[in-house]
Amino acid sequence: MLRVARFYVGSGATAEDVVQETWLAILRGIDRFDGRSTLKTWMYRILINRAKTAALREGRIVAVPDIAEAGTAPSVPAVSADRFVRDGQAWARSWARPPQPWQRLTDDDVVTSEAVALVMAAIAELPPTQRLVITLRDVDCWSAQEVCHLLDLSDANQRVLLHRARSKVRARLASYFESGDDG
Repeated sequence: MLRVARFYVGSGATAEDVVQETWLAILRGIDRFDGRSTLKTWMYRILINRAKTAALREGRIVAVPDIAEAGTAPSVPAVSADRFVRDGQAWARSWARPPQPWQRLTDDDVVTSEAVALVMAAIAELPPTQRLVITLRDVDCWSAQEVCHLLDLSDANQRVLLHRARSKVRARLASYFESGDDG
């Protein structure tokens, strides 16, 4: 839900708010669900409507840091204070818990993560509707029927959007590997 909300709004925080508002709306309106679509589609339709409203609202708001004078914006600590032992306790200002060890990655893990990053970057470059269709179908594993109901698309239009999106992603990956950017 967060990924879909992020397509419509400009910030992660706003997307999180939209998802929370969506869950509240779902809980309040579940008795009005009449079963004309799947529950999942109904829930995502609520999410998209809330996200569109939030995007309109967000477009009318100017963030405080954008209008604050240089040097007057509140500073954000680089490390959260709850990571340290509090003053007045033994070992004050020391680490409250040790840092977590790094996970060792194999070569296959690195190649896989790089490939996923390339695909996600290629998807991010797509036009919004194509990006949404390919994300729902190929990343989130939605069925064609669910995507059609959610986005109010005909089956043919959904197939065309998905085909164009996949073709552009394939072309982007092919150009990346042909150019020698892979290392």
